[in-house]
Amino acid sequence: MTAYNDESGTDSASALRRSLGVSRRRFLSTCTAAAATAIAAPAFGASPAFAQPASHKEHGHGQALVPAAKRGIILYTVRDATGRDPLSSDLPSGFREVFKELARYGYKQVEFAGYGQHANAPGGSNLETVEGAKLLRSWLDDYGLRAQGNHGFIPSSWPLSQSDLDQFKRTLEIANILGMDHMGTGGDPTGSAYRADWDVAADKWNALGQIAHRAGIKLYTHNHDAAYGFLLDGGPLDAQGRPTRSSGIRKLEYFLKVTDPKTVWLEMDIFWAHVAQYKFHTYTAHDGSQQENIFDPAALVRSHNKRYPLFHAKDGVVNTTSGQGYDMVPFGTGVIDYRTFFRRVGEANHRNPMVEQDNAPSSTDLAQSLKHARIGYDNLAALRK
Repeated sequence: MTAYNDESGTDSASALRRSLGVSRRRFLSTCTAAAATAIAAPAFGASPAFAQPASHKEHGHGQALVPAAKRGIILYTVRDATGRDPLSSDLPSGFREVFKELARYGYKQVEFAGYGQHANAPGGSNLETVEGAKLLRSWLDDYGLRAQGNHGFIPSSWPLSQSDLDQFKRTLEIANILGMDHMGTGGDPTGSAYRADWDVAADKWNALGQIAHRAGIKLYTHNHDAAYGFLLDGGPLDAQGRPTRSSGIRKLEYFLKVTDPKTVWLEMDIFWAHVAQYKFHTYTAHDGSQQENIFDPAALVRSHNKRYPLFHAKDGVVNTTSGQGYDMVPFGTGVIDYRTFFRRVGEANHRNPMVEQDNAPSSTDLAQSLKHARIGYDNLAALRK
């Protein structure tokens, strides 16, 4: 397993307000509220202090933080619409009608979450074929949209079985037909906390990345909160011979070190990165001492600049009873300070933010996911330097 060193690190943990990803005004209002309610706990303890929702969004002035051509959405947000029966609803349904609607809102990019739709929609239920991809591409072109990624197939086998390799290459072929620069997955490279397992995952991703690179595609992995938890890489061993303590490096930080920056890329889900910030702030060092390390998502992106070409732009409101710290809400209606985040990470013409809201579909308001997609676009477009 080869280590690939790319400058890494995080800003000082003392920059708490900035690490929280909230504005100064919101942070000060939170401190006032925390004092008033006498929260006697560390900032990231059982009762952490968070910013409260602002009465209005602080969009700023001047140049757009996200260029018009870079404003995208992952279709998982509107999966109920692509899966809707067009014969039983007047609402947009299936890929073609959903593309038309998203383009009407102003979106220029989409990220797929698979290629399935309702069987009665044009093209049928399964468009994960060469012919299906050509049809999808024609609709994207009709509405001025570009495919920028897909949460699709990553082989489960390692070493790669022939069938997995063949399927992976078919997936790359479809990505090329659709005109994607990037192709990836919605899961973490491994669910393990142990360095040895991340070494294996790195070997696999380096191999897959080489295959994708030869096909002209940048392969990316996508995080949930656990992937930004602390790696277990030292200290006393447990009964199975596994390490029980941490050096303080986070799992995906290590993954960045041991994968090839020319062929392995990352998509940061900013919401889940903030959940990780809430959940994983202390660790047991190799010597048994308790250490604090507050995660700063924007600083990690900046220190591995070109390796984060995609983001999931997903917002949240504070919920300290859920175990995650946040509940998802439509983009731009929560407390995550995206203006500060995008200003800090920079490279606006290199980044591709995809609006996402996992809980946008509703069984009682069948148009809700598309309504929330429009809210998300408007708030993404309104962000100014």
